[in-house]
Amino acid sequence: MDPDDAAVETLREGRRRLRPLGGDCIVGLFYLPELDPPDGDPPDGELPDSDRTSGDRARSDVPRAAPTSAGQRALLDQVIALVGARHRRRGATVGRGGPGEVIVVRPARAGRSAEGALDQIVRTIAGHEFAVEGRRLRVTPAPGYVQVDEAADDAMVIRRARLAAQHAARQLDLVPVGYHPAMEARAGRLRRPLRDRLRPGEGLQILLSTALCVGVPFLVYSALFAHGIDPTAVVFGFLVVALVGTALTIYLEQLAALEAERCPAAPAAPFPPASAVIAAYLPNESATIVETVRAFLRLDYPGPLRVILAYNTPRRLPVEDVLHRIAAADPRLLLVHVADSTSKAQNVNAAVPLVTGEFVGIFDADHHPAPDSFERAWRWLSNGAAVVQGHCVIRNGSDSRVSRTVAVEFESIYAVSHPGRARMHGFGIFGGSNGYWRTDLLHQIRMRGSMLTEDIDASLRTVLRGGRIVSDPELVSYELAPTTVPALWRQRMRWAQGWYQASRRHLHRALGSGDLNARQKVGLFWLLGWREIYPWLSLQIYPLIVFSLLHPKAGQGFRLNISLYVVAAFFSTLVGPIQAVFAFALADPSIRRHPGWFVRFAMANIVYSEFKNVIARLAPIKELLRDREWHVTPRTEAAPHGAGEGAGFPYADEAERYAQAPS
Repeated sequence: MDPDDAAVETLREGRRRLRPLGGDCIVGLFYLPELDPPDGDPPDGELPDSDRTSGDRARSDVPRAAPTSAGQRALLDQVIALVGARHRRRGATVGRGGPGEVIVVRPARAGRSAEGALDQIVRTIAGHEFAVEGRRLRVTPAPGYVQVDEAADDAMVIRRARLAAQHAARQLDLVPVGYHPAMEARAGRLRRPLRDRLRPGEGLQILLSTALCVGVPFLVYSALFAHGIDPTAVVFGFLVVALVGTALTIYLEQLAALEAERCPAAPAAPFPPASAVIAAYLPNESATIVETVRAFLRLDYPGPLRVILAYNTPRRLPVEDVLHRIAAADPRLLLVHVADSTSKAQNVNAAVPLVTGEFVGIFDADHHPAPDSFERAWRWLSNGAAVVQGHCVIRNGSDSRVSRTVAVEFESIYAVSHPGRARMHGFGIFGGSNGYWRTDLLHQIRMRGSMLTEDIDASLRTVLRGGRIVSDPELVSYELAPTTVPALWRQRMRWAQGWYQASRRHLHRALGSGDLNARQKVGLFWLLGWREIYPWLSLQIYPLIVFSLLHPKAGQGFRLNISLYVVAAFFSTLVGPIQAVFAFALADPSIRRHPGWFVRFAMANIVYSEFKNVIARLAPIKELLRDREWHVTPRTEAAPHGAGEGAGFPYADEAERYAQAPS
């Protein structure tokens, strides 16, 4: 049967059943990339190769994820039966479409979004393990949908749903994608949207955020005073409480880091097969990627370990030939060129179907994990953890003042804040790299390319569904830091904007969740809510002072208690130096051997904190203006001994020996 005929037949049957209910319906097309034909061109009606995210493989003898043709048909029948058993009672009609396609027709209900309705089906498919030809398989549904009325043409509906599924297949993040006319191919050069052409530059955006932070409160104070209300006492009291409370919470997190949960002494199960996924934008990583791949192939893990390099590149690069030679010599390495990718999330998602084993580590392309990293991660995971976040250590701290600052900052984050938060609030955070996931969980969570910090989004979705994320400061991986202020600005701008996106999306869900305890909810409010509020509060003393000077009859209580604010500000200012002390005490030896870095970090903390506050205040402005341009962090080849000289990088000698080995 022609693929379009099969899809239209399923659609017509579903619409016939829904006619008594009014005829309006949601038509979902779930494309399963694992059911690609093993050879030859795709049949008519199937997604074309140009719309796939599965990439070229480095070795022709690597088994394909898809079963035989008979197995594909059996697997598709199992998917249809599973969805039908779970969702037909809700009025859904389930049937075949083209090869690798499942068609679902559901009634459109008022007050119920199409995304929410189809998300349940996505979870059903992605969360199930199918048995085909003696193998246990999981599939990755790429869900596209269109909402139509009774008069819509059947063939047009299928074409639009398939077009939406093509867009979903580029991301492989399990998010239902609705049809939009903009998806239609248009001839000619696309012009930038008007809002992009009229968007103010970054300098004006900074002025706007500062004006909002300082000017708006001043106008509010003036308006209240004009109506006989003196706000200074209340505002002043709130600022004092905010300063002291914020500093006290940070101090408590630092103290909690001293009693962080320790890694189990032994695994609860034998070491299983595992995978490492390295995500790379190859033009940016070409100077370091070979060194990174070899570092992973040297890892000392007791079980089988597959290393998957999932990369995108707009053009063929000479380093790809080197990587292919390494893959030909070592069958553990699998190269996946993700042709249509524009993000790290797409690269990771494209690699997930190729992951083997019980757990998988996710890494950026500049990471060199310690030899025992996977062994240590399994000790956590086998004892009940869902995700383990390790300790990211900077290995090029000697390159510049910026990289030295980041090196100390990372110690305060990964050696102090992360384990302290996990101990104090009962949850950890996956930081995007040197993180280890149970394979079945990662298959269901995925990374979402629509989020600028897909790692934080994935962490929060995991925590909200009850997953346990732990932080281990002794599970070490060495990475590169930005070496210039512009590179650091762009990196932190993306992080801040991504955190703002995640806060908007997940804070209300966290506070209303019935699966989280009070301690976790307080921690999530601190992490998502207060984290966004505090940068705006940090400058509020200035409009308060200006208002009091311009209105002498106001602010008597404020002027009498200014000494209290000075004490509170001093208490807050000590956060930076005390952070540096805790970071030094708990730091990785390769960083702790440079005490001067910590002293300079403590002295510059006030300036550096305001640098980050400016970025945090700018993030919601950029999000409001839809200014979401992605800037990769430039990589340069690190010095052979990373963070320090000589013995500072513990695997330097081994790295040099391996680098001299033939590829």
